[in-house]
Amino acid sequence: MGKQRVLSGIQPTGNLHLGNYLGAIRNWVETQSNYDNFFCVVDLHAITVPHNPTTLASDTFTNAALYLACGIDLQYATIFVQSHIAAHSELTWLLNCITPLNWLERMIQFKEKAVKQGENVSVGLLDYPVLMAADILLYDADIVPVGEDQKQHVELTRDIAGRLNDKFGSKDEPVLKIPEPMIRKEGARVMSLTDGNKKMSKSDPSDMSRINLLDPPELIQKKIKRCKTDPVKGLTFDDPDRPECKNLLTLYTVFSNKTTSEVAEQCQDMGWGQFKPLLTEVTIDALKPIQEKYKEIIDDKGYLNSVLKEGKEKAEAVANQNLSKVKKVLGYLPPL
Repeated sequence: MGKQRVLSGIQPTGNLHLGNYLGAIRNWVETQSNYDNFFCVVDLHAITVPHNPTTLASDTFTNAALYLACGIDLQYATIFVQSHIAAHSELTWLLNCITPLNWLERMIQFKEKAVKQGENVSVGLLDYPVLMAADILLYDADIVPVGEDQKQHVELTRDIAGRLNDKFGSKDEPVLKIPEPMIRKEGARVMSLTDGNKKMSKSDPSDMSRINLLDPPELIQKKIKRCKTDPVKGLTFDDPDRPECKNLLTLYTVFSNKTTSEVAEQCQDMGWGQFKPLLTEVTIDALKPIQEKYKEIIDDKGYLNSVLKEGKEKAEAVANQNLSKVKKVLGYLPPL
């Protein structure tokens, strides 16, 4: 048997931050040699909320460069841009027509974002999970690395694939492969620097709420120095009334390559004035090689273009094959 296939991607909206890195990309890098990987820049998802069309293309290019800078190896992975492959949009429409509306209306992320957008909420936001299902199912993905907040979307993907298989396939020959979510435990949910109860997010209006992968050292130092803490001396993972404390200790644990118990012992008697410089140092050291590699890649646009062109060709061949399977069982006339 060959390697299992992994499919994942990140939206090119705003700057990639520690949450994206620790919750997704770092995990991709650590496990990539074990799988056949397809990593896309999901730019179709980026317009389900209001976006800046003048930066979408450059942000897409930056995301692709950061995938490589973070350590994605083309020996194990295919990197491509979602919108470059028309099959994503076409399969979304086909899946829309077999997906019950109430399945989408119950999605937690839609409910949360719809409240924020009010009357401006789009059909695209409601339909986001079906597009995500199409992304996954086009590539026969066995595994989808996601954060806890995206697990419901993978469950919906499984439901949609199962529904199509039941209605149009057979027990012996399912049309679509049913994927499994893969959730990283430690560091998977990085919280905001300004509110330890909120996830670190590109959509937060305050840039001080997150550390971006391309932030220079002096800005990282400033953000950590000013991040929300509390007046309590002695740092602990276990106090539910100190979410910021747990978040910052978790970041330190990941970047220092220490265990939770080692960090708990090291920091149990510390104050924030002693701890924040330690966190600043390990964060800057962890991001330095990524930033240096990114500069090399972004300065050689011909190389990055060739990576995306080759990625498109490889991904398109797989996607079109699975799209054709779905169209066949739905009864469509093949192209003449």
